[in-house]
Amino acid sequence: MAAEGGGKETNEIKTQFTTREGVYKLLTHSEYSRPNRVPFNSQGSNPVKVSFVNVNDQSGNGDRICFNVGRELYFYIYKGVRKAADLSKPIDKRIYKGTQPTCHDFNPLTATADSVSLLVGFSAGQVQLIDPIKKETSKLFNEERLIDKSRVTCVRWVPGSESLFLVAHSSGSMYLYNVENTCGTTPPNYQLLKQGENYAVHTCKSKSARNPLLRWTVGEGALNEFAFSPDGKFLACASQDGFLRVFGFDAAELHGTMKSYFGGLLCVCWSPDGQYIVAGGEDDLVTVWSFSDCRVIARGHGHKSWVSVVAFDHCTTSVEDSDLPAEFSGSDEEYHEQTNFGVGRDRANSAQSRLSKRNSTDGRPVSVTYRFGSVGQDTQMCLWDLTEDILFPHLPLSRTRTHTNVMSATSSPAAGTVTAATTTAAAASSGTNGSNTGSTSGNNSGNTTNSLPATLPRSNSLPHSNPQGGTTPNSHPSSNSSTTTATPTPTPTTTTPASKGGSIIDSTFIATGVSKFATLSLHDSRKDRHEKDHKRNHSMGHINSKSSDKLNQLSSSRTAKADAAKTLGTTLCPRMEEVPLLEPLVCKKIAHERLTVLIFLEDCLVTACQEGFVCTWARPGKVV
Repeated sequence: MAAEGGGKETNEIKTQFTTREGVYKLLTHSEYSRPNRVPFNSQGSNPVKVSFVNVNDQSGNGDRICFNVGRELYFYIYKGVRKAADLSKPIDKRIYKGTQPTCHDFNPLTATADSVSLLVGFSAGQVQLIDPIKKETSKLFNEERLIDKSRVTCVRWVPGSESLFLVAHSSGSMYLYNVENTCGTTPPNYQLLKQGENYAVHTCKSKSARNPLLRWTVGEGALNEFAFSPDGKFLACASQDGFLRVFGFDAAELHGTMKSYFGGLLCVCWSPDGQYIVAGGEDDLVTVWSFSDCRVIARGHGHKSWVSVVAFDHCTTSVEDSDLPAEFSGSDEEYHEQTNFGVGRDRANSAQSRLSKRNSTDGRPVSVTYRFGSVGQDTQMCLWDLTEDILFPHLPLSRTRTHTNVMSATSSPAAGTVTAATTTAAAASSGTNGSNTGSTSGNNSGNTTNSLPATLPRSNSLPHSNPQGGTTPNSHPSSNSSTTTATPTPTPTTTTPASKGGSIIDSTFIATGVSKFATLSLHDSRKDRHEKDHKRNHSMGHINSKSSDKLNQLSSSRTAKADAAKTLGTTLCPRMEEVPLLEPLVCKKIAHERLTVLIFLEDCLVTACQEGFVCTWARPGKVV
């Protein structure tokens, strides 16, 4: 565990934590919530979600925040680390009857100080386009629920478009909409465009332009989250069947897949350069997948329950030429000045070109560190560093800073394993070891790896996995089922002319009749008291169940277990000992209820829990 995070203080909620770049502090006066600041009773509600947009306000206060709590949706000026939050003056507040907001997304291209385009998805399947500055409702999509009756799990504007957006449902389908088109008064008729392994894409047959433009059917069970690559060309989908599927968006071609170690995948994100994807889910792990190699390169274990959100920190991620000596000596502050300050978006966005230098023989070596974070239903936030000993296991290390001990290992490519280079940490000078203060364990040194299996680069403070790959630490499945009920449409529905946008998409796409389930998998639970308490405290309380759904889930669970046995030990799902196991740089309990939000901003990071509290953590040196 990280410094300040373990021992007797495990149950204490933290208000600050330390990494190699300094101290992150919780700003209690910058907390956003319902105006009464009373903890929300989250039983039976959908997860709290947060969206940001910058309206380019010349006053320097251009950030806007939207968050949902139960049936309520709030829109505020976000003052971040600069000023205290004034909860008495929301720009817009909406209360919905008969349905709840589940997710939302701003369009950054059309945002101005006078107008923003905000999409809101609902538990009954509708999607609303609103302008919270003008307090207008432009359009309501899937109003009669003729397109899909299941809960909206994720909604995103298509990158670079003012009019196209993508919506995922718990049915396992995604739909591409155009804000200029209507949805029609009859159920859509579809025609198959393209079909592949466990996915299909259909186009909507109609004499006139109507929504949806396309229907994607992906995997089995709910499609829990999707994320566009930084360049907008690829789409990563995390599904309840445990598969990560990465598609070329325009051509609708499957680029690659990955299978979770156990259970469904709940969240997914891309590295700033689009080279790596991190997914989290019901196996309590974070899994790092290489986009270019189409394989798992590492797993991270630090959570004690399902991982609900993963996100990369573009500001701390660093890709730089190795002009500095291979072994750095000095204080944390000096080290940080040379590795992290001023990294920002430009350096992160140039990572792809610099990574190519790292693998070239005539270019200077490049030092690479990716920072990403995760939050879970265990109320903990973890920060992780993905370093070059994991990214480039076949190459000698140009530096010695690492948070994972690595041993020489070779294995069969058929088993989906990797070959790791020997770490130089043990041979480093004492000054060099001083630069490894970001390590998450006091005994995480290069000379304490004698107890590790010879084939596994991993942190020595974590429990060993079963040599046969049978179990993963803390793999305690929670009961999780979902039903969708017919509910009235969202009530604030003032109709105004739709905003002008682009035309219908001109690319060819895809789809198939894959079996759809509107419920999440139900797994066998352990009978000991600890597991019951765990499920009671940290399982997804917003999901209801019915007996008929449970029968379907049990059948689906048996099928999933059989499929998992087939993929374990392959490149889709390597065994635990076949890939490096990361240790968290930071692992802190920061809330009383399960965490549902983690967003990295320039001067802070933002978290939110199911009680409805949105918290701001100032980066080192950013407290005003």
